[in-house]
Amino acid sequence: MSAVRIGTREVGPGLPVYTVAEIGINHNGDVGIAKRLIDIAAQVGADAVKFQKRTPEIATPPEMRDTRRETPWGEMTYLDYRYRVEFGLDEYQEIDRYCTELGLAWFASPWDVPSVDFLEKFDVVCHKVASASVTDRELLAALRDTGRPVILSTGMSTMDEIDAAVEVLGTERLVLLHATSTYPCPPEEANLRTIHTLAERFGVPVGYSGHERGLQVSVAAVALGACMVERHVTLDRTMWGSDQAASLEPDGLRRLVRDIRTVETALGDGVKRVFPGEQAPRRRLRRT
Repeated sequence: MSAVRIGTREVGPGLPVYTVAEIGINHNGDVGIAKRLIDIAAQVGADAVKFQKRTPEIATPPEMRDTRRETPWGEMTYLDYRYRVEFGLDEYQEIDRYCTELGLAWFASPWDVPSVDFLEKFDVVCHKVASASVTDRELLAALRDTGRPVILSTGMSTMDEIDAAVEVLGTERLVLLHATSTYPCPPEEANLRTIHTLAERFGVPVGYSGHERGLQVSVAAVALGACMVERHVTLDRTMWGSDQAASLEPDGLRRLVRDIRTVETALGDGVKRVFPGEQAPRRRLRRT
């Protein structure tokens, strides 16, 4: 299985886990909040931050557009809400500049073809396919044609749907993420052994995109071989927004990155040996 190069990093089995702090839309349309979340990701040692990019009039389902929604900015239609939280060129230029200053990679999940074209204005390290877009063949083809690495989340997808998506994308620059699109995800739906299933089936690096509360499941994914871990990050889980409750607060993200690095070290190389720290007990305790 070949590693996939994302920015300055190689991602694959036996390599350091690539950690992604998903900001998504947890910025609530405020670039100041986005920059605070970028700061947190950089401080805890995450490898990248991720956003979501939509063209609201395309990405919003027609039956949802006129639905009224209560928001912190008053009642509005769902389409108006999508516009309210969407970043444009000015905001992404600021994000690009800020991440570059901090030495932090960034990328996004485009939800439609114009959003792919928008992100291509920046030197993003890769593109991400959200689980909701696995069956959007037009979008998949546009992402493939950029020539950039693609990360494909597999939540709420059947194996046949994943097969079809991989057929469009190809496997040369592909990373798959096992995911369960329940927010928050209970442990009994995490199904982490699927990491092995996907790796064996497709022969590409496989990671984990988690939506659970807490850290245990994400850390266990690393022990099972996940080469990338993505978790949503927020300033406060009680903030308004659909992804906030299943996100990690700053200290949670710090502990996750710390624990991932500890597990990486603890996994070792699989070669049985007597370690230096065992020599004294060996001499003291062995009778024969």
